[in-house]
Order: sequence, then C-alpha cells, then structure tokens
Amino acid sequence: MSTLHLVRVVLHLLQGLATCALVFPLAGPALRERCIRSWSAKLLAICGVRLSVSGVLSDTPALIVCNHVSWLDIFAINSLRPCRFVAKSDIRDWPLVGWLCERSGTIFIARGRQRDVRRIFQGLVNSIHAGERVAFFPEGTVSLQGTVLPFHANLFEAAIDADVPVQPYALRYLDRHGRPHPAVEYAGDTTFVQSMLTILRHRDIRAELLLLPALPSAGAHRRELAAAAHDAVAGALAAEKAAA
Repeated sequence: MSTLHLVRVVLHLLQGLATCALVFPLAGPALRERCIRSWSAKLLAICGVRLSVSGVLSDTPALIVCNHVSWLDIFAINSLRPCRFVAKSDIRDWPLVGWLCERSGTIFIARGRQRDVRRIFQGLVNSIHAGERVAFFPEGTVSLQGTVLPFHANLFEAAIDADVPVQPYALRYLDRHGRPHPAVEYAGDTTFVQSMLTILRHRDIRAELLLLPALPSAGAHRRELAAAAHDAVAGALAAEKAAA
C-alpha cells in the first residue's frame, strides 16, 4: 500500500464530509444523487476497485436486495444508482464513513430490537411510495465469498405493502485471475480500518454487480419472496463461478 493511496482516501472522505455538511442541506434530490454517485465511484477508483455491471437497470420502483460481502457493497451499488440503504447500527460508528452513510440517507437498524424493525418497515414503505430507491442486505451480516446466508424475511413485507417487486442484485469481487478476491472479505473480527488498509494494499479488484430479474410481490408471502430472492442471488453467483 502506498502512502499516497491512504492520503487520497482520507482527503476523499473529508471532501465527502464537506459535501454532506455544506451542499446537501441546500441541494435538491437530483443534485444529491449526482454527488453520491460520483463520490462513490471515485472511492472505488481510489481503492483500486473496477466495477462491471450486467443486466438491465430498471426505472420501475422496486425494493432492492443484495448479498453482503464488504463495506464496499454500498458504494458499488451507489456508484451505479444511489439508494437509501437499511444497514446495521454498527456502521454508524465507523470512522468518517459511518457519518457519511447517515448523512446520505442510510437507515440504521439495531440488532434484536423488534420495535426498530416495525418502525423501519413503515419508513421503507413511505420511502418507496415517495419514489425513493430503497435497498438492504437480507443476510443481516457479511458472508464469505462463495456463500450466501439465509435471507431474513421481515423487511420483504415492505415490498408487499408498497405493491412493488423485489429486485435482487448479486455482487462478487474477483482478482485478476477471476477468483474471489480475499482482500475484500469482511467477516469475523476484522475492523473497518483493517479492511480498508487490506484493500489498499492489494487493489486490482474487479467488482461484478449482476442485476437480476425482478420478483413480483403481489399475492406473495414475505418468506416466499425472501426464499425466491435468495435462490436467485445464489444461483446467479454459482452460474458465474461455473462459467469462469
């Protein structure tokens, strides 16, 4: 890792803080979205992450779900089209990035607090009805590449109540040989700072974001939607691995 890359990350985070503090209070939704998309794309570039996207990016309102590998996931998706994310409350404590996530509209949820789930569920429905793009990681935590943990079903109810489909995304990170890149693994006791430094040391990471067909929610049960989304994501990642 070069000192220059670390300095660039720090300066970029500070620039994001300034944008959130000075620009966002006066900016309309379109400008905020452009800022988030541009800032996220530049963060990926500084970290040596190249994003490739396959599938159709739909303008139809939907509840977006994705497997969860790394803290990079939010920025990979936001560099394509910014979303309002639901994320675990621990992220709020990440240095600088936690505050940036909060200011860019991330909804934080505390583990094991059913009251939080009910409150956030209604907020998701309201956000979707207001035309916002809402996304979450239904595994509830990061998983090792090559595995997709069971999807928690609770928040899938928001798609049913909002009468929108569920849009699954599948995300993976590869090295130059097309194998899962170990530098992005974020499971276990790895801290955000440790993960950031590891990524900056290795760089040369290809992020592949697969946009999968939407799943209709009309007449479905939340558990059915969660299982169908899980199977779609796991199947897409397995197919890509087999084709590599």
